[in-house]
Amino acid sequence: MTAKKVCGLLTAGVFIGVINGFFGGGGGMICVPALLLLGLSNKQAQATAILIMLPISIASAIVYYTNGFVDWNTVLYVALGSVVGGVLGAYLLKNLSNNVLQYIFAFVVMAAGIRMLF
Repeated sequence: MTAKKVCGLLTAGVFIGVINGFFGGGGGMICVPALLLLGLSNKQAQATAILIMLPISIASAIVYYTNGFVDWNTVLYVALGSVVGGVLGAYLLKNLSNNVLQYIFAFVVMAAGIRMLF
């Protein structure tokens, strides 16, 4: 890997980390397109983004927890549902074509953006 590519990856990582830490999530919405620009397939970008987001989310969660911003009742139920959803999502990722995955991701990003505006 070239020094230029490493610098690009580190810069993208800092940006993704700031977005995730600032908004409490959403870094994956930036991470996936960045990985696509680096030449990964849709499936590779989605799967890689999940692993990239894990340490970022843990670090952000620690800061939020130490500042008293965590609602443990919500965490319990949403975490349980998220585990089930994560398994289902990973299974679907395995079985969907890259083109279908690209359209689904684009729809979700646009829907989330529109929802945030209104």
